[in-house]
Amino acid sequence: MLGAELAWQLKAAGLAWKPQLGDRFAIPDRDLDDEVFVLSNMTIQVHDRPEGRIIGFNGTTEWALDDVDLDEALWLPREDQLRELLGGTFRSLHQDQDTHTVRTKLLGREHEFTAATAEEAYAAALTHLLTATR
Repeated sequence: MLGAELAWQLKAAGLAWKPQLGDRFAIPDRDLDDEVFVLSNMTIQVHDRPEGRIIGFNGTTEWALDDVDLDEALWLPREDQLRELLGGTFRSLHQDQDTHTVRTKLLGREHEFTAATAEEAYAAALTHLLTATR
């Protein structure tokens, strides 16, 4: 799973979250830094309100939270979501014994991003894409 530090880097690079069922997220700065939440039909849903989008916590499983502004949540994209966000720039994922390398092609140039996990390599590639196209 993608860590909060890389998720923050993606958010700072301009990654916009369009919440969907099954998305994982964290709520930093509320003594919940180690908790991972998942959007679902039953307990955690996104609601559109006049003042903005919020994440609502329903039922007793998350008794300490009523709702959180979407901007306060930190999206933790999955490997498949990161790969999809790379779009047509994605070329391949290669796994060596201890590393994963994502290859992309942007504006005619090939790039490689190597990390310990596939998600981390995808996140590095996506951060590069987001910052290179600003």
